[in-house]
Amino acid sequence: MLTALVVGNMIGSGVFLLPSSLARIGSISVFSWCITAVGAMLLALVFARLSTLFPKTGGPYVYCREGFGNFVGFQVAYNYWVYMWVGNAAIAVAFTGYLTTFWPELAHNNLLAFFVTAGAVWLFTLVNIIGVHLAGVVQLVLTILKFFPLLIIAIVGIFFIDMHNLTYFNVSGESNFSALSSGAMLTLWAFLGMESASIPADEVIDPVKNIPRATIIGTAVTALVYILSTVAIMGVIPIPELRNTAAPFADLAGIIFGGWGRFAMGAAAIISCIGALNGWILLQGQIPLAAAKDDLFPKKFAQLSKRRAPVFGILISSAFVTVLLALNFNKNLVDQFTFIISLATLAAIIAYLYTTVAEFVIYVKYPEKMERGKIVKSLTISALAFGYTFWAMISAGQEIIFYGAILMFTSIPIYGWMEWQKYRNMAYGNN
Repeated sequence: MLTALVVGNMIGSGVFLLPSSLARIGSISVFSWCITAVGAMLLALVFARLSTLFPKTGGPYVYCREGFGNFVGFQVAYNYWVYMWVGNAAIAVAFTGYLTTFWPELAHNNLLAFFVTAGAVWLFTLVNIIGVHLAGVVQLVLTILKFFPLLIIAIVGIFFIDMHNLTYFNVSGESNFSALSSGAMLTLWAFLGMESASIPADEVIDPVKNIPRATIIGTAVTALVYILSTVAIMGVIPIPELRNTAAPFADLAGIIFGGWGRFAMGAAAIISCIGALNGWILLQGQIPLAAAKDDLFPKKFAQLSKRRAPVFGILISSAFVTVLLALNFNKNLVDQFTFIISLATLAAIIAYLYTTVAEFVIYVKYPEKMERGKIVKSLTISALAFGYTFWAMISAGQEIIFYGAILMFTSIPIYGWMEWQKYRNMAYGNN
């Protein structure tokens, strides 16, 4: 189930709609995938290592709080939580995009698309409120159903490539380096989730062994499928045509297998988006739950139902998803998706940046956790992961960094209010 959570949370909306966003850059974005795959594996190794040091619910939040203290821990929890519910909006949009394969009116009726998208969010909110175990079983089944069709279409598609289509190398109007960087920012979105196994650690059997294993295997398998499938799509569908499709994988299957293939792949993509949505809704309550246990989020986030579901955190997160969808419903599906994933990715990058440095600080604060023979290797990987993540952040562009900074700065007064409440309660308690 843990490996399914990692793979399912990565293989979701990212790979299924990203080819349309990347087509605006060109086939140079295949190299962006390769760079991002290396960066994602470095980050996966960092999370795998830290999960053995602190196998507790919260993932990046736990590591950054242990390393830097409460304020940075709160910032990471806050930004990571924002990334989760913003990302869920993007996943839900991609779900609706592929539903247009069967229901074409959704591509032209924004209001109808909004209600269908929001409905999917609230359906899986209900599934996760029922309990973590049910959500885990659903995730395992959905991951199996979506992974093999994706792998098959990626492998078969290689044999239908027209090399002329790959000559649209850089159509962005920018330099090759800028185009490569822009592609790396977008492709990182598809790898967000490699740390998923570390987040619900309290619910994992033998977390010291199973969390690193699920993290590394899940990331490696996913990277291979991403690169193969993107090469196949860009080699079969001309870039000018690919830019305007809301269902690139379904279109590829239609070219290879005919009408039935298009519908079969559209169904697989819908299942994939549903699996990712289910997995991320499961996690969107876990980060604030961990922070609330440490008095850094309101106590209501720490309340669990009889089935161990953090109901308040899940509900409030899904409410924010709905608001974000409502604010963007007048855009077409591809434009919605591209903007939302850029914002979500930046929010996640902030958490990743702190986490890669946290390992250095943790070894200074907790020297007993240091394994002498492995310390140089571990810190080298963390340094490389930091360099990659910092480059990805710079590649986001001014508009996304602007909105991302605003989101991060909103955490400061909230933290101040939480600290005021904490000391106020202590003062009244002492009196």
